[in-house]
Amino acid sequence: MSKSKFYYDKSSLSFKEIKVSSRTKLINVTTFIFVTFIFGVISLFILLSTPYLNTPKELSQERELKNYEIQIDILNNRLNKLETVLNDLESRDNNIYRVLFEANPIDPDIRKAGFGGINRYSNLEGFENSDLIIETTKKIDILTKQIVIQSKSLDEIESLAKNKQLMLAAIPSIQPIKNDDLNRIASGFGIRTDPFDKSRKMHSGIDFSAPKNTPVYAASNGIVKRADNRAIGYGKHIRIDHGFGYLTLYAHLNSYNVKRGQNVKKGDIIGFVGNTGRSKGVHLHYEVHKDGKKVNPVNYFYSNLSPEEFDEILKISSQENQSLD
Repeated sequence: MSKSKFYYDKSSLSFKEIKVSSRTKLINVTTFIFVTFIFGVISLFILLSTPYLNTPKELSQERELKNYEIQIDILNNRLNKLETVLNDLESRDNNIYRVLFEANPIDPDIRKAGFGGINRYSNLEGFENSDLIIETTKKIDILTKQIVIQSKSLDEIESLAKNKQLMLAAIPSIQPIKNDDLNRIASGFGIRTDPFDKSRKMHSGIDFSAPKNTPVYAASNGIVKRADNRAIGYGKHIRIDHGFGYLTLYAHLNSYNVKRGQNVKKGDIIGFVGNTGRSKGVHLHYEVHKDGKKVNPVNYFYSNLSPEEFDEILKISSQENQSLD
């Protein structure tokens, strides 16, 4: 039951009940509802403009943005793996393939060059994750450019290969001692300590330590030019002329399996490991000559080695230690 309201009438000196008409009551109720509605709408807009309350659409967009961030992270991981593979391919291209075909290596600055000029990524600025998106896009662009350069390089190598099939057969391309027969690679190509006088001298080949009488294999097709012990320091040794300026030398042998003038094929057993000549232990000293110049044999071990084996031999042969001859 609603309470009655009164007012004091000064003329009659008494309290009189306030009479409110139904119309006035309706107007008052309507006004209250309208004001409450307006206040609620204003409060809602204020809340929506703060970070404490999101609409279902905003929540959906937020989840979608997080999903995009995860996808970009996954993409970046894949790009990093692709970059590693491409770097390995570029290294082999410069240090093996282009060396074999006597082509100039591609300058690293050209391979890794970015993009100059105007801002290529201005359309990606101004967003919440602009930095992440721009960096990922740059990485994709640079990798794409590197792949194009590498593809053109391989096209050039392919063209050289088509014109040099005979040269390919002549290139010393296998390790002269099988990995299963090796004790270790004792020394590589470069400045090394001489085992006799301890001075630092140029070591012009690779020393393969292996048991006595381990088979030694021809690195490629060719003709035996020498199989004797008349060269100072080499002891019993074999020289094979492969043509196209390539010659291989196998020194400190215990015995021969070929003779001068004999034709050999890649992989034929030509002799056996020994300790003859100027040698400090049982091993094979192996050299590769190109146009009369001694070159690093490790660059020619590509036919019978996996990438992991090649990298390991490259690492070991690069160490500056004492040679065995």
